[in-house]
Amino acid sequence: MIAALDRTPLSRSFFDRPVQEVAPELLGRLLVRTTEAGPVELRLTEVEAYAGATDPGSHAYRGRTARNDVMFGPPGHVYVYFTYGMWHCVNLVCGQDGDPGAVLLRAGEVVRGAELARPRRPAARHDRELAKGPARLATALDIDRALDGADACGPPSAPLRILTGRPVPAGQVRTGPRTGVAGEGGIRPWRYWQAEDRTVSPYRAHAPRRRPRT
Repeated sequence: MIAALDRTPLSRSFFDRPVQEVAPELLGRLLVRTTEAGPVELRLTEVEAYAGATDPGSHAYRGRTARNDVMFGPPGHVYVYFTYGMWHCVNLVCGQDGDPGAVLLRAGEVVRGAELARPRRPAARHDRELAKGPARLATALDIDRALDGADACGPPSAPLRILTGRPVPAGQVRTGPRTGVAGEGGIRPWRYWQAEDRTVSPYRAHAPRRRPRT
């Protein structure tokens, strides 16, 4: 018998730990996005950890900026960034206040509100593809920079919350290099996913962007 999803909110203390500890324990948790149209709920199946000054793959590697300010805490808040001039990606901030770290939410299974997510993701051929990848996840849940800095540990009325859900057993957690990260940061096994889950996105190594010939 499959256990029901636990709707107890995750506490701020859950996130007040090193990002490499928090990331694998986010698998199976329930992300709840509430808009005027209604709620969409997603069970997390793939994440990536990003640290601060010691992590060349992190936005915080070279210090604090206006863009990455939320990464520096407090923990339990939402860090949203805009990439490639077209996509948003959503992260949950971890670690002690002032020590930057965040977990990128890469993929998940929409378990409620698929009727709201489908029009936002018309290219998805199946519901399992609605949030298969970080930009797709943000699009399916209608997440943009307006949510940067939101408190994921907030009250039931908050626009984005993270609940206990059904944690993935340690034996079903897989780990490997982060997708699309170059150099030293690309070899760190800080990508975590649920084994054999069809909502997990495919791994892609970093591919340098070529400049057009003139």
